[in-house]
Amino acid sequence: MIGLYLVGGMLIATGSIWGLGFVPPERLQGNSVRILFIHAPAAHLAEAIYVTIAIAGFVFLVWRMKMADMLIQAAAPIGLVVTVVALATGIIWGIPTWGTGWVWDARTVSTLLLAFLFFGLVALRQAIGRPERASRAIALLALVGVVNIPIIKYSVEWFTTLHQPPSIEIGKRPAIAPVFLWPLAVNVLGFYCFVAGVVIAALRARIVEREAGAQWVRDWVRAS
Repeated sequence: MIGLYLVGGMLIATGSIWGLGFVPPERLQGNSVRILFIHAPAAHLAEAIYVTIAIAGFVFLVWRMKMADMLIQAAAPIGLVVTVVALATGIIWGIPTWGTGWVWDARTVSTLLLAFLFFGLVALRQAIGRPERASRAIALLALVGVVNIPIIKYSVEWFTTLHQPPSIEIGKRPAIAPVFLWPLAVNVLGFYCFVAGVVIAALRARIVEREAGAQWVRDWVRAS
């Protein structure tokens, strides 16, 4: 876990300094393109976290695994924070690029919906008094909400939008110049490592909280 923090932090620092300080201005967007190195990793990671939560929701509904429910509980607040970062940086980027910080198109609205879904996963647990019923409702919401992920991903292809089309697609040559691609790749990897460490730490806290009286938890805490 500490290793993920260290590796993720070092990669984020390297990619951010590289991208924000040393990458040349883009020919059309100028220096505003530098927000890419924060916005794109956050947006991609937000989707990945929700897909992980949806898989955990499926596992919980089918096999009633408590660990899957605790993973949802640990990851949902983190996903909300990451999504808010993606939305905020998108607004900052949109002001000089589009002339406005917000447009009601498919990409921005579906990403906003993703933030509401994460918030719903957090709030629903607090709103339902019985833990078992809350866990089932949250898992079901996670599964239903996952249909929003392909909408986010393909919205720039399915609908008319100001958002640029994808620059990196599997099986195709990247549309982004290498001078932007490499620091972006470093930051994406850094975001994933760091947030994975945060999720593991949060999951560990949930396990300790839920199983506080168990001997194996006491032994695990002492060994750690």
